[in-house]
Amino acid sequence: MEQPLDEKDLERKLKKEHKAREKEEKKLRAKQKEAARLQAQAASDGARKSEKKQKKKGAIDENPEDFVDPDTPTGQKKLLASQMAKQYSPSAVEKSWYTWWESSQYFVADAASSKPPFVIVLPPPNVTGALHIGHAITVAIEDAMIRWRRMSGYNALWVPGMDHAGIATQVVVERKLMRERKLSRHDLGREKYLSEVST
Repeated sequence: MEQPLDEKDLERKLKKEHKAREKEEKKLRAKQKEAARLQAQAASDGARKSEKKQKKKGAIDENPEDFVDPDTPTGQKKLLASQMAKQYSPSAVEKSWYTWWESSQYFVADAASSKPPFVIVLPPPNVTGALHIGHAITVAIEDAMIRWRRMSGYNALWVPGMDHAGIATQVVVERKLMRERKLSRHDLGREKYLSEVST
C-alpha cells in the first residue's frame, strides 16, 4: 500500500506531470507544423507540375514555321527567322553565310592597301588524316587572331598553306609503296615518287 505523499513530494509530482504534459503538447505542435508544411509543399509541387505540363503543351502548339529562316538571295546577308530554333541545324543555319562572306571579300586582302599587313598561313591537317583537339584549338586561335587584327585596322589575310608535315608525308607514302608494291622511293625515281605523293 502506498504511503500518503507529504506536501513537498506532492508538489514535485505535480511539477513533473506538468512538464510531461508541456513536452507532449510541444511534440504535438511540432507534428502539426510539419504536417502543414508537407501539405503546403505538396500543393506547391502540384502547381509546379501543372505549370510544366502547360509549358510542354504550349511548346507543342508552337508553329515550326516560326523557326525556319526565310530564303536569302545568294551573296546577301542572311535573313533570320523571327524566333531561334530549339536545336542547331547546320544546313539551315550555315547555308547563306559563306556566300555572303565571300561576296563581302572577308577572305581577301587588298594588295594596294596602306594598312599594315598581317598574314597567318593555315596549315592543313596532317597526312595521316587523324585530326585531334590540337587542330581545333589551333584553328580557333588563328581565327580569333585574324579577326582581331582585321577589326584593329590591319590588312589581314588567313591563307591555306602548304603541307608542313613533309617528313611525315614521306614516311607514310614510302610505307604504302613498300606494302602495296614492294618498291622504295629510289626504285620509282623522283618524278614518279612526287606524283605518288600528290595523289
